[in-house]
Amino acid sequence: MWTLRRQAARVVLLDDEDSVLLLEASDPANAAKGSWWELPGGGIEHGEPSGVAAARELYEETGIAGVEMGPCVWRHHAKFTFGGYNFDQHEHIHVARVGDRPTAAQGADYRPPGLEAIEAMAFKGFRWWTPSELGGMVASGGRVIPPWLPDQLPAVLAGGLPSEAIDLGELGDAL
Repeated sequence: MWTLRRQAARVVLLDDEDSVLLLEASDPANAAKGSWWELPGGGIEHGEPSGVAAARELYEETGIAGVEMGPCVWRHHAKFTFGGYNFDQHEHIHVARVGDRPTAAQGADYRPPGLEAIEAMAFKGFRWWTPSELGGMVASGGRVIPPWLPDQLPAVLAGGLPSEAIDLGELGDAL
């Protein structure tokens, strides 16, 4: 099977209370995977800086614009199958803040401006999660992508942004 190898960018979007925005998703090609919560993000276009890609993807997947993108805080290598395609991507995860957060969008209310067809079938809406809610959701069997987020986010919130991106290595198939 063909594999899409690419660079990707994601964003940890935080509000003033340190809640993080996650998208609810499922694989339209494999219902057996169930649903999960993930950071907004996607492929980096040729020559595009990762921070610019993270802001573009945030807008395309949520409709949230005008966010000042912060630094790349984490990097990892992810391999997974989604929508019948194999992905092999090196992800750059940036942190950004928003003052007035948009309210949760579910079902018919969720209409971001730039979804690809497969994303429109996959994404169900978004929600803001406090770090403790996120940890509780995972502890009760929920899934978050990337899986290291509930552990890494509180450390960065408590200690500040690192001077260099933290390389978390290769992820197993999180999906």
